[in-house]
Amino acid sequence: MKTLQVHLGDRSYPIYLGQNLLDNSELFAKHVTGRLSVIITNLTIQPLFAHRVEASLKKIGQQVVSIVLPDGESHKNWETLQIIFDGLLKSSADRQTTIFALGGGVIGDMAGFAAATYMRGIRFVQIPTTLLSQVDSSVGGKTGINHPLGKNMIGAFHQPVAVIADLKTLLSLPPKELAAGLAEVIKHGAIADIQFLNWIENHACELNAYDLIAHEHAVERSCEIKARVVALDERESGLRAHLNFGHTFGHAIEAGMGYGEWLHGEAVGCGMSIAAELSTQLGYLSQEDLVRFKKIIQMLHLPITPPKWGADQYLKLMSHDKKAQAGSIQYILLKSLGQAAIEKVPDEQVRKVLQSTGAA
Repeated sequence: MKTLQVHLGDRSYPIYLGQNLLDNSELFAKHVTGRLSVIITNLTIQPLFAHRVEASLKKIGQQVVSIVLPDGESHKNWETLQIIFDGLLKSSADRQTTIFALGGGVIGDMAGFAAATYMRGIRFVQIPTTLLSQVDSSVGGKTGINHPLGKNMIGAFHQPVAVIADLKTLLSLPPKELAAGLAEVIKHGAIADIQFLNWIENHACELNAYDLIAHEHAVERSCEIKARVVALDERESGLRAHLNFGHTFGHAIEAGMGYGEWLHGEAVGCGMSIAAELSTQLGYLSQEDLVRFKKIIQMLHLPITPPKWGADQYLKLMSHDKKAQAGSIQYILLKSLGQAAIEKVPDEQVRKVLQSTGAA
C-alpha cells in the first residue's frame, strides 16, 4: 500500500492506494469517530463491493447502514440527494457519523455534498471504485449535484477525511468506463507533466488492457498532481482552474446531450481535443503537438468529434460554466504539452474552432 498526502493544514488527509484495501479494517478504524457508519453507494456497485466494506466496518464495532441510489449521471440531482437525507435521518445519523462514499464520481459528489450539508457538516471517506474517481473526483473536496442548465452548479467544498483507492475495483469496469477515467489521466499529463504524458502515450496498450501496474502509476501520478494543485489553490481562485482543461466544452456536451448520454470522461476527452485545437489556432500549441495529442486521446478509445449543434448552442451552454466572469467565458488552454493557462477568448475565435472541429 502507498500513502499520499493532501496538505491542507488541519484538514489534510491521506490517499491510500493499493490492492484489497476494502478488506483492511485497520485502515477504516483510523477514520471513524462515532458508532454509526453510513455507506452510500448505487445499484451497480452495491452487490460488487458493499458487503466487503460493511464487513470491515463491523469488524471494528461499527453499526452500519447502507443507502443505495440509482446509478448514473442522470440521477445526480435534488431528488436523489433527498434519498440520502431521508436515509441519514431515519438511521438517526448525528455529527459523529461517518459517511463512506462507495462508487464513482457521481456517488462521491452526492455523498460528499450530503456530508457537507447534513447537520451543517459531517465526516466522510471517499472509496472510489472507478478510474475517473480514483484519479480525479475523489480528491480535492468538490461536491455537488447537476442542474438542467449546468453541470455541478450546486455544491460545496468539503474535504474527505481520507481516500481509499482499491485498484482491484477497476477490474470490474466496462471498457467504456475505463476509457472515461483515462481522459482525466491524459488531462493531468497535458496540463502539468509532459513526462507523464509521454509515459501515457508509451503505455496506452497496458492502460487499455487493465494492467494494474500501469493503473497504479496512472492513479499515483494523477493524485500527486491534483493534490499539489489543491494544496496551492483549494477554492479554485486561479491555478486549480487548470484542472478543468477540456471541461468547459465537455460540460457543454454533457448538458446538451442530456446527462448520462455521454460519460463524463468521454465528454472531457472530446472537450480536450477542442481546447487543444483552440490552443493551436491562438498560436500556442504547435500543429505537430496538436496532431500528437489528438492521437493520444484516440489511442485510449475516447472521441474527438463533438456533436454538431452549431456555435450558438455551444456558447449558450458554456455561458453557465463556473469559470465565467461577468458573462465572459474563460478557457483552459495549452501553452504547450505539459503547461496550461487560463484566458478569455473572443466568441468569434471560439466559433471558428467549433466550425473546424465539426461542432458547428
